[in-house]
Amino acid sequence: MIKHLLYFLAVLLLTGPLQAQQQQPTRFEDLTLQEKLAQTLTVFVDVDSAEVFRPMIESGQVGGALIQWGNYSLPQTKQLITKLQSWAAKSPHKIPLLISIDYEGGTVYTPITLGFDYLPTNMMFSASGDEQATATIAYLAGLELRRAGVHVNFSPVLDVNSNPNNPIIGVRSFGSDPANVTKMGLSLMNGFKAAGIVSIVKHFPGHGDTSVDSHYQVPVVKASFQELKKTHLAPFEEAVKNGVQGVMTSHIIYPALDSKNIATFSKPIVQDLLREQMGHKGLIVTDSLDMKAATHFCTIANCAVRALNAGSDVILLGRYIKPQTTFSRIYKQVQADPETTRRVTQAAEKVFNLKKELGLLDNSRTLPAPIDKAYQAELEKISNQAVTLVRDRANLLPFDPQVQRGKKPTLCAVFFSPSRFADQLPSFAKPFMQKGWNVRGYNAALTPKSIDAKRAKECANGADLLVVTSLQWADKTNINQKNTINALFQAHPRNVFISTMSPYDIVNYPQANTILATYGLNKYVLQTAADIILGNLQPQGKMPVDLPLEP
Repeated sequence: MIKHLLYFLAVLLLTGPLQAQQQQPTRFEDLTLQEKLAQTLTVFVDVDSAEVFRPMIESGQVGGALIQWGNYSLPQTKQLITKLQSWAAKSPHKIPLLISIDYEGGTVYTPITLGFDYLPTNMMFSASGDEQATATIAYLAGLELRRAGVHVNFSPVLDVNSNPNNPIIGVRSFGSDPANVTKMGLSLMNGFKAAGIVSIVKHFPGHGDTSVDSHYQVPVVKASFQELKKTHLAPFEEAVKNGVQGVMTSHIIYPALDSKNIATFSKPIVQDLLREQMGHKGLIVTDSLDMKAATHFCTIANCAVRALNAGSDVILLGRYIKPQTTFSRIYKQVQADPETTRRVTQAAEKVFNLKKELGLLDNSRTLPAPIDKAYQAELEKISNQAVTLVRDRANLLPFDPQVQRGKKPTLCAVFFSPSRFADQLPSFAKPFMQKGWNVRGYNAALTPKSIDAKRAKECANGADLLVVTSLQWADKTNINQKNTINALFQAHPRNVFISTMSPYDIVNYPQANTILATYGLNKYVLQTAADIILGNLQPQGKMPVDLPLEP
C-alpha cells in the first residue's frame, strides 16, 4: 500500500506540477466584462511613471501601454517593457499587454528618444522620392522595435498638409500632394508590416487642413465632402485597400461629415464612413483623450465611453489621468448600458484576436537578430537624396571662396537648434575642413537672446561664407530667430540659408538668395548640404509642399 502510494506521489511530483504550470491559453469567452473592457484601454507610461499603473496591470484592468517619449537608453526602454509584461503576467487572465509607440520621426522623435534610431521625418522621406529606401528604413527600424518588445507603431501620418498654417503637422506629413502622401505612406506602412510591427495610420479623416492645434483647441475643417474625398480621405482609402491593421481618429469637427461631434465621437465618421463605406476591418484607435479637443466635451472617462460607442476599439487614455478613478468610472458606465457592453465586447475581441495573431497569447512571437550598420546606410542614402536646392538667385553654388593663393577660406556656420541635436551639428564642418577651410560655428538658442545675436555676428565678421540654419517646428514663427537671421543676412549678403525642419519657414526670409531645405536635422543631411554648397554633390531633393516663393 505504502509502496503504491509512494509511486503515485513520485508520478505526481514528476508530472502533476509540470502539467499544472502549462497554463491553457485564455479564451475570450472566459473573460469577465471588466477584463474585456481592459483590453480596449491603453495607458501612457515612461520609465518614471510606470509604477503608478502597476496595481491596475496586475489586476488585469489594462490591455495596452504606450511608451512615451523621453531621454532614455535602449536598455532602459527594454527593461521598462519587460517590467510591464511581468506585471501583466500576474493578472488573473495573464494576457500580455499590447505595447505601442509613437515612432514617426521628426518633431515627434529625436536621436535620443527611448534609445531608438533617428527616424527621418515623413517630409524628408517624401523629398527623397525613394519608395524602396523608405520601406527598407521602416523595416529595419521595425525590427529594432520588435527586439525591444514593441508591437504597435502609431505611424505613418497620412495627413495631407494642404494648409501652410497648420500648427501641429508640418514635417510629420509627407506633403501637400495626396498621391505622393499615399505612395510614401504605403511604403512606410509596408516596411513596418514586413518587420512584424502593426501600423496605425493617422489622423482620420485628415488633420492637414487645420489651423489650430487639437492638443489645445477644437479644430474645425470646413472642407466639402468632395474636397475631403479628393484630398484628405484618399491616402486612408488606399491604406484600407492595402490591408492596414489600424486607423487612428482625429479630434476634429468636419461639418460635411458630422456637424456636432469630433471624429473620435462620431458614428457617421467612424462607423458609417470608415467601417462600412471604406471597409476597414482592422483596429480603430482614438487619439489621446487628454487632449483639449476631446476634454472640451467630456471628462476622460466619459470621452472613453463616447469613443467606444462611436466605434473605436482602442482607447488612448492619455498621460493626465487618475488611473483607478478613471477605470472605475468607465466600467460603471459600460456596465449600466447594454449597448455599450455589446460594443466593448466587440472592440475587445478585435484586440484579443490581434494579440493572438501576433503570437502573444501562446508566447510564439520570436525576436529578430540584430542587423549591424544596415540602418545607418539607408538613413544616409535617404538624407543624401532629400536635401533640396530651393533657389540660387545669384548662382552662388558651388561656392568659390575667391581667396588669395595660400590663404585658407573661412566659414562661419550659425545654427539655431535645441541642445538635443547638438551632436549632429559637427558633421556640417567635415567637408569644408577636408578642403582646407577654417571653420568656426555657433549654435544659438532656438529662441535667441541678445547674447546669441552678438556671438553670431562675431562669428560672421570676416568670414568668406556665412551659412545660417533655421529650425521651425510647424507654422508658428519664432520671431526672435527670424529677426536675428534677417539681421545677419542684411550685414552679410554672401550667405547660404538652410531650413532644417519645416520648409514653411522659408517664406520668412525673402532676402535669402541661396536656400537649401533638409526637412529634419541629422548628421547626414547636414553633411550633404555642405557637400552641395562645395560642389561635391548635386542636389536631388524635390520640395513636397507648395510654397509661395519668388524665384
